[in-house]
Amino acid sequence: MNEALDQLTRNTASIGGGAAFWHVLYALALSFFLSLVLAWVYRQTHRGISYSVSLVHTLILMAITTALVMEIIGSNIARAFSLVGALSIIRFRTAIKEPRDVGFLFASMAVGMACGTGFFDLAVLFTLFLSPVVYFLHRFQVGAQPTSEMLLKVQVQDGVDHRTAFQEPFFRFLREHALLSMESVQGGSALELVFSVHLKKGASESELMDALRKVNGNRKVVLLTGAQNVDI
Repeated sequence: MNEALDQLTRNTASIGGGAAFWHVLYALALSFFLSLVLAWVYRQTHRGISYSVSLVHTLILMAITTALVMEIIGSNIARAFSLVGALSIIRFRTAIKEPRDVGFLFASMAVGMACGTGFFDLAVLFTLFLSPVVYFLHRFQVGAQPTSEMLLKVQVQDGVDHRTAFQEPFFRFLREHALLSMESVQGGSALELVFSVHLKKGASESELMDALRKVNGNRKVVLLTGAQNVDI
C-alpha cells in the first residue's frame, strides 16, 4: 500500500509539480511562437491559387499538439503505444493539394517534437535555419523551369474535324501545340478541346483568340497562363 502511494505521489509530482508544469508551459509557448514563424514564412512564400488559412492554423495547432503529446509520452514506452492506438482511430481524409504543404506540416511536427522532448535550442535552430532556406527557394525559384507554356481551351461544334480546323491559326501564332484532352459538352452538341500551346515570339494572345473564334463560330475560347499551377 505504501509503495502504491509513493508511486502515485511520484507520478503526481512529475506531471503536476512546479518544475514540470513550467517546463510543459514553456514547451507549449515556444512551439506556438516557432510555429507562428513557420506560418508567416508559408504565407509570405506561397504561390498559386490554393492558399488556405485553414492550413496555416493547422501548422500552429499541430506544433502545439505534438509538443504536448511528446511531453505526455516522455520516455514511457507504454504511453507511446497507448497513444498510437488511440490516435489510430482518427481518420484524415483531407487531400493535400501541394507537396510543399506536406513539407510545412512535417516541419511543424518537428518543431513540436523538439519542444516536447526538451530540445528547445534545436527547435529554435531548426526554425531559424529553415525559414531563410524556404525564402531562398522562393526568391530565386530554385528548380523552376522557364517556359512560355499556356493552356488553351476551345470549343467546336460536334462533327468538325478538330485535327484540321485550327491548322491555320495554330501555324500563324503558335510555335508548338499538343492536344491534352477532349470532352463532350452541351449535351453532346459540342466538343471542348484542351491544348498545351507555346506562342511564337511576338505573337499576340488576343489576336490568337480572335482567329480561333472565327474558326469555331464565336464559341468559347479560354487561354490560361501559368499552366504549371493549373489542374486540368
